Amino acid sequence: MRMKQASTYGLKRKLLLAFFSIGFACLMLASSVSVSLSRETFDQSHSVYNSLLKKYVKNGRVDYSGFISSKEEFVSYLNTLGSVNQSEYDSWTEKEKLAFWINAYNAFTIKAIIDHYPITRSFSIVGLFVPSDSILQIKGVWDKLKFKAVGNEVTLEDIEHEILRKEFNEPRIHMAINCASVSCPDLRNEAYVPGKLEEQLTQASAAFMNNPEKGLYIDEGDGIVKLSKIFNWFGEDFIPVYGDGHSFQGRNEKENAALNFALVYVDSDSKKEYLIRNNFRIGYLNYDWHLNELEDY
Repeated sequence: MRMKQASTYGLKRKLLLAFFSIGFACLMLASSVSVSLSRETFDQSHSVYNSLLKKYVKNGRVDYSGFISSKEEFVSYLNTLGSVNQSEYDSWTEKEKLAFWINAYNAFTIKAIIDHYPITRSFSIVGLFVPSDSILQIKGVWDKLKFKAVGNEVTLEDIEHEILRKEFNEPRIHMAINCASVSCPDLRNEAYVPGKLEEQLTQASAAFMNNPEKGLYIDEGDGIVKLSKIFNWFGEDFIPVYGDGHSFQGRNEKENAALNFALVYVDSDSKKEYLIRNNFRIGYLNYDWHLNELEDY
């Protein structure tokens, strides 16, 4: 009798252990599938944002009223930027990460504008010396306004200086991120995406450097070359990539790198030849802080 009970108990114990083993295996499988699905949730094509840019950006000018009219859709995209978790982000390629942060910076800048639209002059020292519609009229726009990305609160300064400039050896970010001002590199009417990021950065750099009002102005008659102030503010970012090209005698490291950058992206052979002759003074273009608003929409 005891042997029979022991046998029955042993069988029940084995069945129970098998049940728990199967249950645990199912739980682990479900967890694995969940993590896998989580990593696939973020849309690397940034399709919602892309459609809004195509609709409301024309020749680098932005229809901010249009973004306001589509605010629900726009905010839904912004929410996806915040919902990405760290483990998912860590699994991405460098191009996926770079495209993500460029788009995040530009999208959060648009959010800052539409949250304060129409912009009016602020009662501050800065506000007195910049256009009344400038992004600089928004108090704390760079370092106080908080946005959510990869589960953390970030400012525009965090994204630009602590992430884009520090974590990526890519000076062309300065041709891609847009500060909602006329003298900024144009905001593209499409999202940056990993699959064509190199092409997009090349196009953005070429468009900027071939615009004499924004990137590079050459006056051979007066013997002066004027660069965007971006090269004055962030010139050191270009040195690691463009500092070892042509050696422009008598120029400092930042100027040498900026001129080499120009040689890569300027589409005029005569302008390249003029730069190589190196017989000019260097100056910087005035920076127009008026809002990059599309006025005729």
